[in-house]
Amino acid sequence: MTDSTIRAVLGPTNTGKTHLAIERMCGHSSGAIGFPLRLLAREVYDRVVRIKGERQVALITGEERIEPPQARYFLCTAEAMPRTGGGHAFVALDEAQLAADRERGHIFTDRLLHARGREETMLLGASTLEPVLRQLVPEVRVESRPRFSTLTHIGPRKLSRLPPRSAIVGFSAEQVYALAEMLRRFRGGAAVVMGALSPETRNRQVELFQSGEVDYIVATDAIGMGLNLDVAHVAFASLTKFDGVSQRRLTPAEMAQIAGRAGRHQKDGTFGTLAGQRGQVPELTAEEVYAIEEHRFAPLTHLYWRDPEPRFDSLATLIADLEAKPGEAALRGAPEAIDLTVLKKLAEEPLATTIKGAGHVRRFWEACSLPDFRQSGPDTHARFVARLWQDLGAGYLGADYVAARIAELDNMQGDIATLQGRIAAIRSWAYICQRPDWVLARDEMAARARGVEAKLSDALHARLTERFVNRRTAILMKNLGNDPKLLPVTLAEDGGLLVEGEHIGTVTGFRFAVDAQANLADRKMLLSAAEKALPRILADEARKLRESGFAAATLERGVVRWAGQEIARLEQTASALEPRVAAARELDRIEEQERTQFLAALGAWVKGQLAPLEPLASLQAASKDPAAGTEARALLLNLIAGHGLATREQAGIVHLPKEVRPYLRKLGVVFGALDVFASALLKPAARAAFHKAGLDRRPLEAAMRSVLPGARQIPAGYRPAGDQLIRVDVAEKLLRAAHEARSRKPDARSVRIDPALAISTGLSEASFQRLLGAAGFRLHRARPLAEGAFGPAAPDSWSWRPNRPGSNPQHDRGQHKEAGKRGNKGKPPRHAKQAPAAKREGPVPGNPFADLAKLVR
Repeated sequence: MTDSTIRAVLGPTNTGKTHLAIERMCGHSSGAIGFPLRLLAREVYDRVVRIKGERQVALITGEERIEPPQARYFLCTAEAMPRTGGGHAFVALDEAQLAADRERGHIFTDRLLHARGREETMLLGASTLEPVLRQLVPEVRVESRPRFSTLTHIGPRKLSRLPPRSAIVGFSAEQVYALAEMLRRFRGGAAVVMGALSPETRNRQVELFQSGEVDYIVATDAIGMGLNLDVAHVAFASLTKFDGVSQRRLTPAEMAQIAGRAGRHQKDGTFGTLAGQRGQVPELTAEEVYAIEEHRFAPLTHLYWRDPEPRFDSLATLIADLEAKPGEAALRGAPEAIDLTVLKKLAEEPLATTIKGAGHVRRFWEACSLPDFRQSGPDTHARFVARLWQDLGAGYLGADYVAARIAELDNMQGDIATLQGRIAAIRSWAYICQRPDWVLARDEMAARARGVEAKLSDALHARLTERFVNRRTAILMKNLGNDPKLLPVTLAEDGGLLVEGEHIGTVTGFRFAVDAQANLADRKMLLSAAEKALPRILADEARKLRESGFAAATLERGVVRWAGQEIARLEQTASALEPRVAAARELDRIEEQERTQFLAALGAWVKGQLAPLEPLASLQAASKDPAAGTEARALLLNLIAGHGLATREQAGIVHLPKEVRPYLRKLGVVFGALDVFASALLKPAARAAFHKAGLDRRPLEAAMRSVLPGARQIPAGYRPAGDQLIRVDVAEKLLRAAHEARSRKPDARSVRIDPALAISTGLSEASFQRLLGAAGFRLHRARPLAEGAFGPAAPDSWSWRPNRPGSNPQHDRGQHKEAGKRGNKGKPPRHAKQAPAAKREGPVPGNPFADLAKLVR
């Protein structure tokens, strides 16, 4: 091995050190790289697989092992990489400055001193490592690499003033959660990265930020290592942390490691502190700012060391070797790590008396080296290891026992803290299942543990996203300043208005309602986004409705409705067929061109709906014709006001000259015994059109049946007949038949009227008698059969005695016999005798000799 085989590439973050190591390894026949984090090892594994193919690449960590038989390139955590390099052509150690870490430093120191490649060894780390590295490895060739981009201090910034693509760094779970909650309210949310999260969950949260779904990420100092993020600004929410011993201020090198996440590749970055918090605002000193911007830090003076090959003669010998001091001036004994603490605690327990022999002691030390993924502390972790040793000391952990422990953790319910606890526990079992001589059915149990960890990680990611990400707000914050046409707003089939799949409100018809569950602060933003997109959205809906011929629209009582909402209202004009269509104000949001076309098409559709009112339009036109005469025009106006129907009293027929009637009959006017009406306007289509146009507010009988049961509100086109209602044209037909029966016997004082025709229409005999009474007919009951007589009884008979003079049915014999005005509902007059109605002369209203005629008579 020559001096040129050991190469140290040192420099700040964003210098391409890891990328260089990957390129160098792929240029050799085999290689291995040790990383500080499983997360980073997995990321590089995926990159090398794309270059070399998965059959040639292995991933080895404490909890996961992917090792194809032909693997030549190994991506490992520092603990899992071969101590001496494994005989590979290329060996690299990333983040070598972690050899000065109190907890894991001795691992990195051992790999730095002993892991070597056959052809090339590369040590990657910060420039602070150089002096001590030269002292420990004199043959190393040091290369310094400049940062690709610059870092600039911009001072304190409030949370509301942080630029997009910012990372906010805190040093406790409570602080991280509080910051994420505030960002959710004001900026739509943030991704969350903490050391307590599983690698899979961290990956998912990082992807949330990298994909642009959120513009902010809140993290602990775990962000400072192994996470390549597109961060533009780093804000420190705090500058102190608890390092396991005491609360202390971050060193400038630690600050730089975190701030260096800003400005990746060729993009410059900024850093500062977070203002506006409760308590004292953290501030960077001028010396710290200078050190970070210029990458000038105090060099490391020592690395932590612990005997990597202790003796296993006995527990006491093992502990003594692990606590031994190094012989090098640049090395210091590592602080007591949790594995040594557990070993010393259990060495005092009764179980220690059963641990004898080098093999047994080595196996016990391996059990004590189980990482404390739960972060439960030495006492709790020692109890867990003691329970584990009860089975390991006697041989293997049974597959059933391990499967049961894994199944206990296969539960996706619970809050963030609960899921984090389960993930920590399953990582312990994943580590246990990776040991080659601990578990029976090792591969199957390891696969189960990884599967449960993956499911728990997905559930934790979902909880974090649910709690700390308001995706809707985040999307709107990014798009509100853009061209409205580019705003990704769509309308779902159920009427939901969506922004990239997020619900912001509901469109019903052409009316928009903001999501009722949105808070007051969000409502303004949602409304603003909707206002920009609604002209386009509503124009599309208007076009679809127009092109469908308004198939889903309805017209009722003068209101056009679609999807249950009013879109227009009819305002009457001189012509019943051409009302003015007054659009609802919601239609003002439609784009102008489409709105004009839509209203024109809507007007044509309304005209088609009112086409059955063509006879009414003819009556309206005739009522304005001076040639018709004032009496005819007055009757027409009364008929129009009655929507095609008026009683004889309302119509003013007494004043109508006989010679005008043929003109009115040509217009479709029928002069009945009780009513004057336009028969064409009694058809179902016409009555429905009256109802649609809102011209007739009376109840609508859609089928216009001949006879209806009695009702308090009489539908249009009907009149009462006893306890039933009869359509006026059917009533006229029955009364015309009654007058025809009377005309066949002009000299008879009374005639028989057959009720069969009335009964065939559905009218009861009692109702028919009431109808005849209303028309001036008087019922004469036949005498009953004498006692002892046989045969059918004589039928009842009727006489016509109108209660008002001037009601001669012979006047309208050309069309049908015209009856007088409403009689006494079948009740005979009080006087006993009266001349036959056909021969009786009555006084004419307005005649000055009327009283004289009565006196003479």
